[in-house]
Amino acid sequence: MINTHPNIVIVGGGAGGLELASKLGHKLGKSQRATITLIDKNRTHIWKPLLHEVATGSLDTSLDGVCYSAHAAKHGFQFILGEFTHLNQHSQTITLKQLTNNKGKVLLPERTIQYDELVIAIGSVSNDFNTPGVVEHCFFLDSQNQAERFQHALLDSFTRVHQTANDADPSKPSHLSIAIVGGGATGVELSAELVHVASLLKHYGMSEFKSTKLSIHLIEAGPTILPALPKRISDAARKELQQLGVNVLENTAVKEATKEGFITKNDELIAADLMLWAAGVKVNDFIKHIDGFEFNRSNQVLVDAFLQAKGTEHIYVLGDACAFLQADGRFVPPRAQAAHQMASTLAYNINAKLKGKACKPFEYNDHGSLVNLSSFSAVGNLMGNLTGNSMFVEGKLARLMYISLYRMHQSAIHGPLKTIALWFCEKLLRSVRPKMKLH
Repeated sequence: MINTHPNIVIVGGGAGGLELASKLGHKLGKSQRATITLIDKNRTHIWKPLLHEVATGSLDTSLDGVCYSAHAAKHGFQFILGEFTHLNQHSQTITLKQLTNNKGKVLLPERTIQYDELVIAIGSVSNDFNTPGVVEHCFFLDSQNQAERFQHALLDSFTRVHQTANDADPSKPSHLSIAIVGGGATGVELSAELVHVASLLKHYGMSEFKSTKLSIHLIEAGPTILPALPKRISDAARKELQQLGVNVLENTAVKEATKEGFITKNDELIAADLMLWAAGVKVNDFIKHIDGFEFNRSNQVLVDAFLQAKGTEHIYVLGDACAFLQADGRFVPPRAQAAHQMASTLAYNINAKLKGKACKPFEYNDHGSLVNLSSFSAVGNLMGNLTGNSMFVEGKLARLMYISLYRMHQSAIHGPLKTIALWFCEKLLRSVRPKMKLH
């Protein structure tokens, strides 16, 4: 048995990290069998699959976000605001970056946190593949702050088009072009959500903004959008997007981003006022500077059957940062359902380790994938637990099941009763607040 009152430190408050902190807080923190600490560089949590709704203003983070410190106080763990920069396995400590405010004033110096058990759940960021101009000219959707930056720029663009709609001056174009690179779930869902919020503008004083004034280009380098999903889902999503007026460009590789738009490998310009990059993910490059880890090509940390980082002791990895190799030779995909399952396994194993009991190996169960096309539709496939076959779903049923995934996440961190209460409160708020964030 290890230390009777160990320090269990979780770095990263995403889907997996927050769920794990909540589970361990209830099992070990409240009974003071262990000190549970969650570290994140943000003060609030937003479920990452919803960031495209934050980016369009469909979701208001001030109402739908989870405050880490308040949540920690209720669920038996403590929260530390900070950014993970270094790990010392010998002393079992991690280093947090100096904390400054938005004016550059130092609030807290560089800090060192001791751990007995460490869980790295730092998630992933967009992979720009070192494409020239992307960092300088594109928006990303890796965090709440980035999503809100895009939402502000989008609202400014909507306002510009509305107020110059009847202006004869050609130097004031009354049109908005948005280009999104990456035909995965983020790009597809964002495209549909943009069409949805544009249709709402007429209800909020922007009657001059017509659907004909908006162009959305979804650019995918591969032969099809949603390449990780079955062809039937890709085909259904493409058809739905095209019916919504989205210009779906497949087999279109981008070689450069400029202030005018994207330059393709064929030297064609896809002009855009707003550009967003959502083509693939990787773990932040800083992780490669930490000694003792083994990585795959996406910077994910290789782990053993129990999600322990290979070649280490007392260090576990979950979520998008985790490279778990399955029996079929493929890594577990970076999805919210994988992070949820990993959090459940680690919660069991850490508790079992404290009790001196055997741990159980992680086993990933693919329950299928769902892609939400805003209020218009949803498509996806569900995996049968008994037969292993998949079932294609679309329309209202698929959308209902997509929404249920978020409710499952809420239940994992809040409990079922509070989740029901939150659902009821959301229903009431929707009746009195705008359907999109206008500030």
